Amino acid sequence: MTSTDDSRDDATPIPGRPGDPLRGRHVVLGVSGSIACYKAIEITSRLVQAGAIVDVVLTKAATEFVTPLAFKAITQRTPYTDMFDVNGPDGEAHVELARRADVMLIAPATAATLSRLATGLAEDFVTLTAIATTAPLLIAPAMDTQMWAHPAVQTNAATLTDRGAQFIGPAEGRLASGRVGAGRLVEPERIVDDVRARLGREHGDLAGRAIVVTAGGTREAIDPVRYISNHSSGKMGYAIAEAARDRGADVVIVSTVGLAAPVGVRVVRVDSAVQMQAAVHRECAEADVLVMAAAVADFRPATAADQKMKKSEGTAGTTIDLVENPDIIGTTPVTSSRGPLLKIAFAAETQNLIENAAAKMKSKGARFIVANDVTATDAGFGSDDNRVTILDDQGGRADLPLMTKYAVGHAILDRVRPLLG
Repeated sequence: MTSTDDSRDDATPIPGRPGDPLRGRHVVLGVSGSIACYKAIEITSRLVQAGAIVDVVLTKAATEFVTPLAFKAITQRTPYTDMFDVNGPDGEAHVELARRADVMLIAPATAATLSRLATGLAEDFVTLTAIATTAPLLIAPAMDTQMWAHPAVQTNAATLTDRGAQFIGPAEGRLASGRVGAGRLVEPERIVDDVRARLGREHGDLAGRAIVVTAGGTREAIDPVRYISNHSSGKMGYAIAEAARDRGADVVIVSTVGLAAPVGVRVVRVDSAVQMQAAVHRECAEADVLVMAAAVADFRPATAADQKMKKSEGTAGTTIDLVENPDIIGTTPVTSSRGPLLKIAFAAETQNLIENAAAKMKSKGARFIVANDVTATDAGFGSDDNRVTILDDQGGRADLPLMTKYAVGHAILDRVRPLLG
């Protein structure tokens, strides 16, 4: 699992949620002189709140937009601005920072900074540290559209990409000039998630694994505007996907809901059980694990009307014939191009939780099943929390207390990891 220690060397509790790959990691944040510098303060705050140890390095131009004191107040660590400060906290600070870094992020990165990085011109603390480090380098550009589109800037970006740097954006939107176009700094939340995902790939215990997760309740059409479904929000599936991403896995969500995809996770949109079955079979052909967290309808209308069904006199007794939906997890092949496919089932029950879940696990050919009582008012459908019982095919049982769905996701993956060999 990714770094989840609850304390630093000085026994100070680490903030953030267990399982977050940022917890306890050393992030060097480089800030260069752009009007978007103010967003670097929020980036710093989000990193610190996630449990990262953050050292901030600024170019002289950046200090014209934001004060180093703001970063010191957030990180409780002295920012670095002057390469020639004999009274600085370290000797060759750029070298020490470079060695300690688990990842370096430059946000915002100006056209000048990209040029210096591409040519090896280490004239400031940001580029000096970036050149000295062997840690992954993530770059979030911010500049006017015409500058970003300039051939020299594009060449520099391509050069840095070829050397292994990862670019985050830029985004399209309104710029400081008042124009609209590409060049806007990606929002801080997204930038931090990209750092999180990169650390997961670098250090996670599921790095290199491919995991398919299903999410949401299927929608079985009655006519073009009506369908049969259930109360599943999809939050559990998305939380599992996020946890798997944070542990380094390549993750695909087969989803019926419109939740925002976690950064670095691919989403395949479907509606019905038949569509979900086709998507799951396709995606699992090259997967290691299938986590069937979706609430799949047991039945669908035998036929769906081509046009909206109208309520009219004499149709009060209209009936809808139902047919059974396919068994998605049961019909998914047990092997993929990667070898055996590990299947994890879910059981949402309103009564006889353990008995019904155990029977379902056996019928689906799953290695274990995650059961939850959906009548609970503090967990389950629509909630950010869940309380589950995990049963395995060897007769084991684990009753988990109420916890966030993200934590449940990690609890599931804790059991997945040893089964992958």
